[in-house]
Amino acid sequence: MASKPSKDAERRARLEALRREESKRRQRRLYAILGSAVAVALVVVFGIVWFASRDDNDTPAVDEGRTSYFNLSRDHVEGAVRYDQTPPAGGEHSAQWQNCGIYTSPVLNENAVHSLEHGAFWITYQPDLPADQVKTLQDDVRDQPYGLLSPSPDLPTPVVATVWGTQLRLQDASDPKLAAFIDEYADATKAPEPRGECTGGVGTPQ
Repeated sequence: MASKPSKDAERRARLEALRREESKRRQRRLYAILGSAVAVALVVVFGIVWFASRDDNDTPAVDEGRTSYFNLSRDHVEGAVRYDQTPPAGGEHSAQWQNCGIYTSPVLNENAVHSLEHGAFWITYQPDLPADQVKTLQDDVRDQPYGLLSPSPDLPTPVVATVWGTQLRLQDASDPKLAAFIDEYADATKAPEPRGECTGGVGTPQ
């Protein structure tokens, strides 16, 4: 009769061991589930941040009438380039830059964009802009070493002022925002290649 309590004790010990093992398995499953949930949450958060960052970098930003463009290619290419803006505010361009100065005929976008990369500000106007407004623009650009002026077809507004990555659309050549734009960018220091060459390229300005 003395062995019966011993067997009961062994049975209880085995049951207790099984309960402890089952408890450990449940804990391991719980930790695995929690770990997976945290990993999924991190992926979701990372994805949201990444998409938000991508949108911030790729989507044009408008501030006080100016539109800024981001992630513009600086590659040199041959031939015509299809740009997303008219006139372009940057992107792939010719290896030859446009000589800065005043032009009375349109210039090639691919050459002008290279000038923008060097720090030029480029003022374009609709070909039918009144003569007095054209003269105002010419006076604005004359004697500006990094000023480029030319007519351009299919502009969204009568006058568009452009530097690399930034554009200002205007209804009138006398708009004071144009003078402020020129004052801000005339020193050619805010471009990818600040104060680069704006002579010795292509074109014969006035």
